[in-house]
Amino acid sequence: MPPTTTSSPDLLDVADPDLTHWITLRSHHSSVRIARRSMRDRLSGWRLPSGLRADAVLLVSELATNAVLHTCSVRILCGIGLVGSGRLRIEVHDHDYSGRGLSRRDAGPDDEGGRGLLLVEQFADSWGVDRSRLTSGNAVWATLSP
Repeated sequence: MPPTTTSSPDLLDVADPDLTHWITLRSHHSSVRIARRSMRDRLSGWRLPSGLRADAVLLVSELATNAVLHTCSVRILCGIGLVGSGRLRIEVHDHDYSGRGLSRRDAGPDDEGGRGLLLVEQFADSWGVDRSRLTSGNAVWATLSP
């Protein structure tokens, strides 16, 4: 499943803590829970609609899980940011320098995994993958509107 957009709008401005929130985590399955909690707390502080917050936390969880499971990264970088009129941008950066991008996997009906990017595709207004200027690995991003 290819990204719905192959060219990213500007990546999040890491310098504005009022409009962005970043967390660096070990590339370990327990870090996904930490990413969800951290992003949920920041989104609540921004007083965004509850449905948007829930969708954003789901996408952070899926993108972070993909980075942990499918890259050789030691660390991942998760970010969210307000990019105008309640629009939200989510990014997960890894340290995978292989250049292979995202691999497609068709999950069978009894598989417990393999549907993360399908969820991202269904929930996000747009999403994609670019080379990260922060880690030189992949930057997988998604945008959501209220």
